[in-house]
Amino acid sequence: MTAQQPLTYDAFVELAAADSAVVGLVLKGSQAHDGMITPYSDHDLYVVVADDARTDLTRFSGHRSAELDLVIVTLTEFRGAGMPCWERYALARARIVLDRLDGGIARILADRARLDADEAFRDSGGWLDAYTNSLYRSVKNHRDGRALAARLDAADSMRFLLELLFALDRRPRPYNKYLEWELARHPLPGWDTDVLLRSVDRISATGDVALQRHLFTLVEAAAREAGHDEVLDAWGDDLDLVRPR
Repeated sequence: MTAQQPLTYDAFVELAAADSAVVGLVLKGSQAHDGMITPYSDHDLYVVVADDARTDLTRFSGHRSAELDLVIVTLTEFRGAGMPCWERYALARARIVLDRLDGGIARILADRARLDADEAFRDSGGWLDAYTNSLYRSVKNHRDGRALAARLDAADSMRFLLELLFALDRRPRPYNKYLEWELARHPLPGWDTDVLLRSVDRISATGDVALQRHLFTLVEAAAREAGHDEVLDAWGDDLDLVRPR
């Protein structure tokens, strides 16, 4: 394409679909989330090529414009070896534009959308400890009159809480932009979406200690049900500070 004719999404998809080296096209980001498209939304497209194939499309590697961002990867890379962990949610909710592997691209995306049991247990244990630590620091700072520190720790704790709750459901946490979108369509089992979002909003903004303590009782119950007694019990009597009075 010339400077007068910038590369468009539709033009590139047509070009890629005609290239036998391309085994998959995967659209991620706002364009893959119904209702999230704005006038500023570009097309973020993964171009998956066969491992042993050669293609002229590599000349578009790293292409970025207001209309189209391209990532060209081999099939092996797309399976996971070369994919950054922060892309997991993007791929979990991505849209398949082309799948020449008889559903193989769809299976790869399905794998990205679901943590295996061991991974989920390990990750949720780590996030539970991080959440409890920030919660404890927030409540302790509030007790000691350090208002700013208390609010900052409370906000940190909400990040860890969301990681924890999604890991308990064996799902990657959505980016903040898509949190409400995700929960509206795929609620977390056992959690009222509206109540959870209001709690996260208020705690992040104000560090409300009573609400933090109430929320912890719900989290503790869910975590113990999932088998994380060891993580919580390691905190000993310190948990008394973060439980309701």
